[in-house]
Amino acid sequence: MSTTHPALRRAGLGTVLAAAAVLAAAGAASAHVTVHPESYAKGATDGVLSFRVPNEEDTASTTKVQVFLPTDHPVLGVLVHPQDGWTAKVTTTKLTTPVKTDDGTISEAVSEITWTGGKIGAGQYEDFDVAFGQLPDDTAQLAFKTLQTYSDGKTVRWIEEAEAGADEPEDPAPVLKLTAAAADDSDSTSDAASKSTDGTSGTSGTSGTSGADGTKSGAVQVTAADAGDSTARGLGVAGLVVGVLGLAAAGFAVVRTRSARS
Repeated sequence: MSTTHPALRRAGLGTVLAAAAVLAAAGAASAHVTVHPESYAKGATDGVLSFRVPNEEDTASTTKVQVFLPTDHPVLGVLVHPQDGWTAKVTTTKLTTPVKTDDGTISEAVSEITWTGGKIGAGQYEDFDVAFGQLPDDTAQLAFKTLQTYSDGKTVRWIEEAEAGADEPEDPAPVLKLTAAAADDSDSTSDAASKSTDGTSGTSGTSGTSGADGTKSGAVQVTAADAGDSTARGLGVAGLVVGVLGLAAAGFAVVRTRSARS
């Protein structure tokens, strides 16, 4: 009669439990309300923000979504995309500090959007699209606090903001990062090149071209890093899961081999 070594059994069980824990953590991380894309350039114009709302409940549906837009750094020219089955209510607020734009001074901005009438079932999500005319250029990020209400009356408050250097809070608010505009970098490079008074115009021209190229490359790298943030995290989790499952398979293979030899 074959027997399995107790230590090997424990090792195999531990590996399986570790894999389950990794999968559970990955699922929990992806269940937060998020805003896409994750970043835009400061002062960006004519873009779209998509608020992704997943349903975390097995026995209830999401029936109401409220997104609160910051008014200390307002998003201008907000328009809501029609959503099948949902009715959107837009609330505007007078700004404490009006915003001056090329089209005039803006004294009001959207402060809240509420979607009702629809339903997000278990294991499903919904994207709520919002177009904007202009983003602020005087802050590094925007937090969009969100309330998610379920058919059983439960409300999840996605309103917590992470502090610098701290772990992600349990119910984080969707955050849009605002990066330095690439056009500003290009203008700075052009200004620096125009200030050159060297008599050897050939050398100056070469230096200016090189500097402009370098600036453009830097701008592309920043944008790619921001856009790939989410993908990198997803691939990291996937790699970790594959590694853990590989250890599990190896552990079971050893167990079977020892059992066969017995």
